Amino acid sequence: MSDHQIRQIVLSTDNLDDSIAFYESLGFALKFRDGTHYAALDGGAVTIALATPVDHPLPGKVVVGIKTEDVDAAAAAVEADGGAIVKAPYDDAHERRAVVYDNQGNGLVFYKSLPR
Repeated sequence: MSDHQIRQIVLSTDNLDDSIAFYESLGFALKFRDGTHYAALDGGAVTIALATPVDHPLPGKVVVGIKTEDVDAAAAAVEADGGAIVKAPYDDAHERRAVVYDNQGNGLVFYKSLPR
C-alpha cells in the first residue's frame, strides 16, 4: 500500500470571500482561513482549499494535494517517470512540500507536516 494520500484539492480564486460564500452555500463548512489568501473547507476525507495567487502553488490550475511520508522521494519519482519538478522540496513554516507536474501537465503538491 502506498503512503500517499490525496488530502486536498487546491482551487484558484481571486476573491476569497466570494469563493468561501459559494462553497458554504453548497454545504461545505469553513475549517480555517488564513487572511485574505487561503481557506480550507471541510470536504470530508478531502479538504477543499481555496487560494489566491499569493498562496496557490500553481495559480490558475487545479492542484491535487498529496500527503506523503517522503516528499523528496515522491518528487524524484515524478521526475523519473516523465513529470517535472516546478518547485523542488522545501520547508515552509508548517510542512515540507514539493510542487510538480505529472507526465500530463497536471499539478500536484506532495507534503508532510513538520514536527512542532
